[in-house]
Amino acid sequence: MVDELLGRHHMDVMTLDGIAYGAGPGSFTGLRIACGVTQGLAFAARIPVVGIETSLAMAERAAADRVVCCIDARMHEIYHAAYERREGAWRVVHGPSVVPPHAAPPLPGNAWFAAGNGFAVYREDLMSRYAGCLGGLDADLHPRAQEVARLALPAFEAGRGVDAALAAPLYIRDRVALKTHEQR
Repeated sequence: MVDELLGRHHMDVMTLDGIAYGAGPGSFTGLRIACGVTQGLAFAARIPVVGIETSLAMAERAAADRVVCCIDARMHEIYHAAYERREGAWRVVHGPSVVPPHAAPPLPGNAWFAAGNGFAVYREDLMSRYAGCLGGLDADLHPRAQEVARLALPAFEAGRGVDAALAAPLYIRDRVALKTHEQR
């Protein structure tokens, strides 16, 4: 798929200056694949990499100035983050965390745009938690490569790309499954 994409644009991996990847939070397998593919390509081309928080890429895609991101983390939890755009730059209001929907961090003020499938899966809990705070909602919004690339560009331009060996997923949960007694 990478060869096909690069071929459509008459490029190959050796012509790239850097590679950006969605670092997480997200599914463990997806994060490992993104990181592993990035490392393999970047090692071969001897180019730097930049990891971008998937929740920040969601905020960028939302095209709103205040965005709260909630992704279904399974196990009755959400990956949560909130960002506010000021003077064209994103400011972290709540960094990525994993919490039960009813315990999502409070949001200051109102007119927050709600993004992510956590709002579909845990709609009642999250809408109750954020009553009066939300000004819009897209439960189907998810991160895309073009927002990851757009967010990574300033990091590359500032020389903040790192060696491929340092690429790492952003894991914010230690457990990947519930024990049998917890499932009941």
